[in-house]
Amino acid sequence: MTKYIENFKKFQPLLYELVARDVKIKYRRSVLGVLWTLLNPLLMMAILSVVFSNLFRFEIENYSLYLLAGQILFNFYNESTSGAMTAILGNASLIKKVYIPKYLFVVSRIASSSINVLSSFCALILVMLFTRAELHFTMFLVVIPLFYIVVFSLGVGLILAALTVKFRDIIHLYGVFMTALMYLTPIIYPIEMLPGWVKTIVRLNPLTGILDIFRGVVIYNTVPSAAQFIVSFVIVCFMLLLGLWVFYRQQDEFILNL
Repeated sequence: MTKYIENFKKFQPLLYELVARDVKIKYRRSVLGVLWTLLNPLLMMAILSVVFSNLFRFEIENYSLYLLAGQILFNFYNESTSGAMTAILGNASLIKKVYIPKYLFVVSRIASSSINVLSSFCALILVMLFTRAELHFTMFLVVIPLFYIVVFSLGVGLILAALTVKFRDIIHLYGVFMTALMYLTPIIYPIEMLPGWVKTIVRLNPLTGILDIFRGVVIYNTVPSAAQFIVSFVIVCFMLLLGLWVFYRQQDEFILNL
């Protein structure tokens, strides 16, 4: 373990450069640049709020905040894992030339997306101020669900990055999977409206538990139970360990498939 920590410290400046590169590439030649991390969730929230709150009449207090909170976490998961999936393939030329710990490319994609989720969280605060929603002391606990979603995304990203090197079809299939996952995550609807068996499936979705904690501490001034924190913690730790195991088993064969 000490060896891995020292190796990470050695390449830490490179990680910073990779993160900066990812952010610059994303907003290159964009007039508003990083401001899009604020505008994107706000514009999507405005559109979806009008559609779903008026057409479907969801009886949810502060529906705009409910919707935006769901968007923030799900969009981060989608963006970070999709980026991590092609992290090794996208840096094939560099990997072939010099030795670099390959996991750094995955970590950099997750880290650059983490910058975006922090900006999106600022958008949520602005909406709360604009709608005169009450700001609660429980908001200081928001670091816990944000930490959970980052670690969970890193675990999934490591698995996707390792498998995509060998099976390129995953790139196309993942988009379909994310569409299904979006509807199996209570982003735009209250979970109470679902029939029993569908509700059970949605509850088994790891993102649902993290999202419940996030909404509770940010919007509803409630501290989730210790069981909720522990279950989500166990799930994200398991996913991270699984991701590391899959990645390290496959990384020696990356060069053969790039």
